[in-house]
Amino acid sequence: MNATSAGALLFCRADRTSVRPPALLLRERVLLAPAGPDWSVLVPEGAPWREGAEPVDRVVAGWAGALTVGVTWPVVALWWDTDRAGCVLATGFRRPVGYTWLADGTPVGEDEAMHTFAERLGLDPVMDARDLELLTRPDELADAPARLLGLAAVLARHGLTLPPGLVPGAPAVLLWAAARERGAEQLEWQGWLDAVRSELDAVEEGPLGPWICGPRARALATAHLAAGLPLLAWALTRRSPGWAATATLLVTQGALGLAYDRLRSRAAGPAPR
Repeated sequence: MNATSAGALLFCRADRTSVRPPALLLRERVLLAPAGPDWSVLVPEGAPWREGAEPVDRVVAGWAGALTVGVTWPVVALWWDTDRAGCVLATGFRRPVGYTWLADGTPVGEDEAMHTFAERLGLDPVMDARDLELLTRPDELADAPARLLGLAAVLARHGLTLPPGLVPGAPAVLLWAAARERGAEQLEWQGWLDAVRSELDAVEEGPLGPWICGPRARALATAHLAAGLPLLAWALTRRSPGWAATATLLVTQGALGLAYDRLRSRAAGPAPR
């Protein structure tokens, strides 16, 4: 394999806020960009296969699986080198499913893989499944990059948009340059503290954010303390272990909620005047 000609794109069916924390845990330099209303794309720099540690398909399959652990959205990874190209679908703790073509477009994967691909992504069982099946049949006019573009075209019906310059089949260095030129966000492992901070930021920016940090969170924590402290005193006087445990849980949640809100407020700095 010519490592300089290899490349990959990892399409995550989630927004960038959701993708950023697990992408940091890959401990690889990647660029993150939007790829449609409900999709994001990760463009890896490609150090593992450039340095000859592992072939691109094995590296990408591992990354795709790692990205989906503990999340509800899938990852569709496209990869290629001078001899082959392929796709990998990862969905949580399920075994990833993949398909491979030779450089000239000859299918060498199992047909059943594409049916599983369509089923797990929730694609149309008639039109989408039919077009995916065509990718598993011989076609003298379709080489490996064309097969990948055909797969992307099916996903385009479900919101995926290939950003300009991110063409399957191009070397990783060209993909990296194209993504950088269009303002993609660079992610790079900076240690566990930054990874945890990024995860907390993602949670706070989500629908549960107001209940974790801010006025609503403080009100909820105060309510837990207000209910828990009298209940704890009552439970101790009545020697009721069950109510004491409930009261302790309320007090603990309230105290931790206020402490967390205070910590995050200090980290954010004083409000602008």
